[in-house]
Amino acid sequence: MIEQGDGGLRVIAPMIIANARRQLEAGQEVLRTHASAVEVDLSQVAEVDSSALSVLLAWLRTAGERGISLRIAHPPANLISLATLYGVVELLPLA
Repeated sequence: MIEQGDGGLRVIAPMIIANARRQLEAGQEVLRTHASAVEVDLSQVAEVDSSALSVLLAWLRTAGERGISLRIAHPPANLISLATLYGVVELLPLA
């Protein structure tokens, strides 16, 4: 689902409702172990639904609470489309 690497995490499974809870928890665990900055690599994500935005926004909230800078790298086009549709694209720190 999620691989942890130097300075960040890579999502390797579809960001859909069926995976959302596990991805949320795994990402929050990574955020608990990093001190200053985390990059979320979405280059392996081919399928998203609106739950992907919920997970990303929750990770952003957790990072903000911990004083961690979070960046989202390689977002798939369908995620950008959903974020634009819902009016939240400007909230996402896209790399």
